[in-house]
Amino acid sequence: MEFPDLGKHCSEKTCKQLDFLPITCDACKQDFCKDHFTFAAHGCPFAFKKDVQVPVCPLCNSPVPVKKGELPDVVVGEHMDRDCKYNPGRSHEKIFTYRCSKEGCKRKEMLQVVCDECHSNFCIRHRHPLDHSCKQGGCPPRRAGCSAAGVPESKPSGALNTFSPRWLAQRLRYRGG
Repeated sequence: MEFPDLGKHCSEKTCKQLDFLPITCDACKQDFCKDHFTFAAHGCPFAFKKDVQVPVCPLCNSPVPVKKGELPDVVVGEHMDRDCKYNPGRSHEKIFTYRCSKEGCKRKEMLQVVCDECHSNFCIRHRHPLDHSCKQGGCPPRRAGCSAAGVPESKPSGALNTFSPRWLAQRLRYRGG
């Protein structure tokens, strides 16, 4: 008992295999075996109708719509000539925009470095109050070991309390005191 209507022969000229589960090509509507059903395997002449890709403009990185039957290269070229929003002057935006407020300094930084006392913007070299001669509030710049009024503090705070008496004695001898 034969089944003459079961399966179909592969439409590929070099194959002609009888396949019981043939696959029909979406583009050319012919039947193929598992080895020849892809567009590339059977050299489908209508593959361009189904192989839809959206090209991207190399200048502005935006997708360029292409209608059926148009060549993508031609459409992208026309987009670049007419509709492209690429601006070569704007592509090199300046990132160092925050100029140092120290007199005579022309350095610029990417981020703002604002002094806590005078609230001005400075570069990395002049970010500390002593480096830019900060005179906010009429007080001289604060130095370690001095209070805001300029009188030495009676007790050092923080890490200065950990110095040994021997180290302090040696320090006083070298000062000549």
